[in-house]
Amino acid sequence: MSVPRARLLDLMKAQCQVFATTFNPEGVRMGNKVLRQRLRGPALAAYYPRKMATIKDVKQEFGPVLATWDEGEEDRFEYIEELKQRGKSAPKKKNGPPAEKPGRKR
Repeated sequence: MSVPRARLLDLMKAQCQVFATTFNPEGVRMGNKVLRQRLRGPALAAYYPRKMATIKDVKQEFGPVLATWDEGEEDRFEYIEELKQRGKSAPKKKNGPPAEKPGRKR
């Protein structure tokens, strides 16, 4: 002897009201599983350290008014100068329109 479907649906509806779940007899995908989860934003935000002001930020804010010294930047410039003296630096960028290749007909 089987129970009528209407009676089972009434039971499911009552069960959903008692346990505060969504009544979905057709089984339609609604995303409730994802929406019930805790938010991840605060945990992700707390994982990364807060951004500190750098010398570059201070320079950008105050401009030429404030004399600043960025040791890392100075080291980088020194390294580039050493490369240029040895002929190992990046080539200069090309100026002007592109030249036509010889032997190419239009």
